Amino acid sequence: MSFNSVNTNRQAVFAMQSLNLTNSELGGVQKRVSTGYRVADARDDGGAFAVAQAVRSDVAGVTAVGEQLGGVKGVLQTTFASLSVVSDTMKQLRATLTRLADGAINGDQRAQYNTQYNLLRTQISDFIDDATYNGRTLLSTGTATGGNITGIRNEGGGTFTINATDGGTLKLTSTPADATSAQVMIASGGEFDLIDGRISTALNQFGASMQYVENQINYNAKKVDAMNDGLGALVDADLAKESSKLQALQTRQQLGIQTLGIANQGPQVLLSLFR
Repeated sequence: MSFNSVNTNRQAVFAMQSLNLTNSELGGVQKRVSTGYRVADARDDGGAFAVAQAVRSDVAGVTAVGEQLGGVKGVLQTTFASLSVVSDTMKQLRATLTRLADGAINGDQRAQYNTQYNLLRTQISDFIDDATYNGRTLLSTGTATGGNITGIRNEGGGTFTINATDGGTLKLTSTPADATSAQVMIASGGEFDLIDGRISTALNQFGASMQYVENQINYNAKKVDAMNDGLGALVDADLAKESSKLQALQTRQQLGIQTLGIANQGPQVLLSLFR
């Protein structure tokens, strides 16, 4: 084919093909720069995009689990706070009970100590009954809001169970009528010591459960970070590299436009031969 033709301008065709290729590459780079992703959708890399979507689904699951664990932690913290106050109140009750065991105090003093003892006993009962968080309590087994809590711990549906304690067994029901009965309560290891021991056991149980939940929350947070790092390595764009590509392609585009303009001037040169 002749290179000197007004019907077919081969130089312009080559220049246009080159410019179209440059524009296509430039569009891809601009997409990566604007989205920040090397793989923004399935058109970029179908396999990598499918893997990325699966990882994103797992990340969403683990994140949701962390939120749910936060609710369980709230119940445990409330329970632990309640039992800690109850344990401190039991110390005050022990001191009051010791004073009631003293046969040398007069009737008025005994009445005052009895009043103090009953007030502290009522406070313990109230602390136990008020240990609720978001409508749930671990210090009751016989109500709609009480009972064991089974929580979810991972995105795969794994669970764990926190056993509730019957708060009624942690409440004192009797008041010493005289010095002798107070002495019996101290010496015999009866109701007072039994409840005191139950409270210590419950504190140990819920303290261990709270530590487990906190560890699970921390683990899940680190797991999400690791998954996001892997996801970034799979689909994130190297913006430093893309920036240099963008400048190079913009330069190529400008040169391609100029080359096309020069090629389109060829027929005009041929017309000048007939003047």
